[in-house]
Amino acid sequence: MALTALAINCTLKASPQQSSCSVLLSQAQRELEKLGVSCEQVRAVDFNIKPGVTSDEGEGDDWPMIREKLLAADILILGTPIWLGHPSSVCQRVLERLDAFIGEVDDEQRMVSYGRVACVAVVGNEDGAHHVVASLYQGLNDVGFTIPANGCTYWVGPAMGSTDYKDVEDPGEKIGKTNAMLARNAVHLAKLLKQAGYPGASQ
Repeated sequence: MALTALAINCTLKASPQQSSCSVLLSQAQRELEKLGVSCEQVRAVDFNIKPGVTSDEGEGDDWPMIREKLLAADILILGTPIWLGHPSSVCQRVLERLDAFIGEVDDEQRMVSYGRVACVAVVGNEDGAHHVVASLYQGLNDVGFTIPANGCTYWVGPAMGSTDYKDVEDPGEKIGKTNAMLARNAVHLAKLLKQAGYPGASQ
């Protein structure tokens, strides 16, 4: 069963600057690719994602293009750095644009996002990974995505430290195992949802 994944990198750094979030997302994507998943990563800050809560905020808005890629994928990985204990402002904007899904339904009154799996990747050199993951989980669930068991991966350096993940030569065995588990569980759940989707309001 062919599956596809889209990773949205919510770093504050525009391309071609190096991004720790990109490193972690790429590592998770490689685990998905080992399982036959076709992956793509987009850096949200490289696009003009206008503020708003609709799927198209008018002229110059790049979100409709990203939305199309997202709805064409079976798995979403939302990646963000931690800033002041919270997801990045770019990540918050992505969530706000995803809010449009609440009012967008198919003929069975299911959100258009139904049947898609969402995972989370978080990096930072301060505490707060669990808080950020929990916040993103709730938002993604609200807009219709399904969260797999252990559907997150994260790395945080020492509190108030200055080391970035992209500068860590060996992040340790645990990160690799966590990325692999995320990939296995996401693929398993995505296959189940393709075989048997959620019931509609009329069922």
